[in-house]
Amino acid sequence: MGYKILAINPGSTSTKIAVYEDEGLVFSKSINHSANELESYKNITDQFEMRKEKVLNVLWENDFNICDLDAIVGRGGILPPVKSGAYLINEVMVDRLKNRAIVEHASNLGALIAYEISKELNINAYIYDSVSVDELTDVARVLGFPEIERTCLSHALNSRAMAIKFAKNNKKDYKDMNLIVAHLGGGITIAAHEKGKMVDVVSDDEGPFSPERSGKIPVKKVVDMCYSEKYTHKEMLRKIRGKGGIVGHLNTVDIRKVENMIENNDEKAKLIYSALIYQIAKGIGELATVLEGNVDAIILTGGIAYSKKLTKELSNKIKFIAPVNILAGENELEALAYGALRILRGEENYRQYEEKELLESYSVN
Repeated sequence: MGYKILAINPGSTSTKIAVYEDEGLVFSKSINHSANELESYKNITDQFEMRKEKVLNVLWENDFNICDLDAIVGRGGILPPVKSGAYLINEVMVDRLKNRAIVEHASNLGALIAYEISKELNINAYIYDSVSVDELTDVARVLGFPEIERTCLSHALNSRAMAIKFAKNNKKDYKDMNLIVAHLGGGITIAAHEKGKMVDVVSDDEGPFSPERSGKIPVKKVVDMCYSEKYTHKEMLRKIRGKGGIVGHLNTVDIRKVENMIENNDEKAKLIYSALIYQIAKGIGELATVLEGNVDAIILTGGIAYSKKLTKELSNKIKFIAPVNILAGENELEALAYGALRILRGEENYRQYEEKELLESYSVN
């Protein structure tokens, strides 16, 4: 019998779960939460019990005996900066996410739900490749603004999963390779993987715009807008995340609709689409310098990577750097389950979450 693993990935309006037996998917389910349902909760943490019960109900409805589980893995929430890989969920982590959250975010519930169910079963629960994975080198942290230090927020879970998958598919060790992974979704982040570490990233506010985010923008002009008295603080934040990027230009977040607009000779759509590809290529080229040109492969992943038109045009711009490989999709539940599986098989070790050491290591206030 193989290892049975429950993966839990809470989002703002859904909780996605999957049960795996080794690498095989047993079943998966996206549990949707209506706006009316969520409005009754004052904050995200208050949704914990409701979401946990719905997860357990889905397992029951699929005739799955939770006592058969060997481990549970939840989407890593927004913690103080952590290293890549697995962390054992413990009371210290739970306290941070429940009572002292850095940011109220649905992903914080992944660890809380996993931990609560695991206690009843007396098995381990983990997070894997948290949103807060930060392995930047010291030189990569320095900015020309002394009051601010660069930190790393990226699509670490899918980025590392696709890098590990690519290495395995090519019968190589991820820790022996230099890779650039571009996650192309509602937000776009690009990561440089050097010998098994994400040493630098182009985050969603440092590089290309995306379907709903502004990407890198001229700071001076933004400061002028902030003090123009035309916009509130909330409105300016929405211009950066939610109303920026493609939706700001074309009133859609769907790349397929943009491509249809181009087919109908919409010149503005053609320009914005070309600019998106141009900026993604720039971000990949930027990280190629971090790896000093020693790039074994470039991986394009995320939902937008399903577009053959976009990936072809983008590949033409960057293929001189390294071979380009398409591994489309989000793949988050699979990434979580496979990470836990490697722990169970002894192929990787998990870390203990000790906040004092993290805070000292990363100088987080």
